[in-house]
Amino acid sequence: MSILQRPYWRLSGYYFCYFAFLGVFSPYFGLYLASLGFSAWDIGLLLSQMQLMRLLGPYVWGWLADRGHARVRIVRLAAIISLAGFLAFFWVERFETMLVAMAILAFFWSAALPLVETLTFDHLRGRPGSYGSIRLWGSLGFIVAVLGTGALLDRVPPLGVLWVCTLVLVGILGFSLCLPEAGARPDALRAAPVGGILAQARVRALFGACFAMSLAHGAYYIFYSIHLAAHGYQKAEVGLLWALGVLAEILVFMAMPRLTRRLGLRRILLVSFAAAVVRFLLIGWGVGALWALLVAQLLHALTFGAFHAAAVAVVHHCFPGATQARGQALYSSLSFGAGGLLGGLLSGYLWESAGAGWTYSLSALAALAGGWLVWRWVRGAELERDMTPA
Repeated sequence: MSILQRPYWRLSGYYFCYFAFLGVFSPYFGLYLASLGFSAWDIGLLLSQMQLMRLLGPYVWGWLADRGHARVRIVRLAAIISLAGFLAFFWVERFETMLVAMAILAFFWSAALPLVETLTFDHLRGRPGSYGSIRLWGSLGFIVAVLGTGALLDRVPPLGVLWVCTLVLVGILGFSLCLPEAGARPDALRAAPVGGILAQARVRALFGACFAMSLAHGAYYIFYSIHLAAHGYQKAEVGLLWALGVLAEILVFMAMPRLTRRLGLRRILLVSFAAAVVRFLLIGWGVGALWALLVAQLLHALTFGAFHAAAVAVVHHCFPGATQARGQALYSSLSFGAGGLLGGLLSGYLWESAGAGWTYSLSALAALAGGWLVWRWVRGAELERDMTPA
């Protein structure tokens, strides 16, 4: 069945808006907070709420979805409350109240993506290699948002970030109202105990590696724009560098079916971790050289694009039937949640005391540890080849 016969555009539109929000929030919200006079530690603590709420939030929502509660209803509820919660930023500027508002936004924001990932794989019906052709629209949304917002902020005050984020959240709500629920899975009643799945050494190692990769990206997502601005780069240039990384990511998503057939999922993961080590060293110590930043951003194709597509495919394979929503939720919680939280807090602590170079060196070390976990423990014949039927 052609992918265009599935609800391709509704899912793609949701991904477009979801990651467009991140394209505004990740590069520029930290700059908005800096304009309010917050310290690096305060900014790291505020933005780390997005990761903190991913520790438990996604699993709670995934548990509800796996027990028969309609996933699409939860996604819609999350969109409504996320929009309402974000509007509070127009009125609050004190650290304590902003921390509460960020926590509310993050808790409901964390509900959506793991459920939409599961929904997408259910619509693909055994063709996980086609995931990239839908997910790439999220990357396109990120590029449009990061370039547009960067150009806008060279002309308007940092408060403009709030208006753009609000507009994109309205788009997320609109597409969530159009998302179709997938039909019952043939294996929907097959539910091995989650504890038994987690007892597998390779599953624990996979989640440990995902944790390490997100930890490695903590300083990137929180301080990359601030790092570039401190070295004289204009906001439009910052946006172009963010966009370059996501453009490379899109190309990898398009190539994932061929890459998985040729390399297998395990090799893709190993190459991604090796690329992350190089990338973060270049960002930390080569910020004064444009060529180093360009190479580092091109490596985003591997450190996020290829890594994420391979990781969600392996998780989907390891968690069968009625455990799939919880599997994707655990991936989100343990990687983007726990790993991103620790990465954000560590980078906030080290940024002012040790400097950017050593902060990004810690990121490289975390990526090296994640690659070792995959090399040592994440094995299996099915991971050496594409899992998509011909």
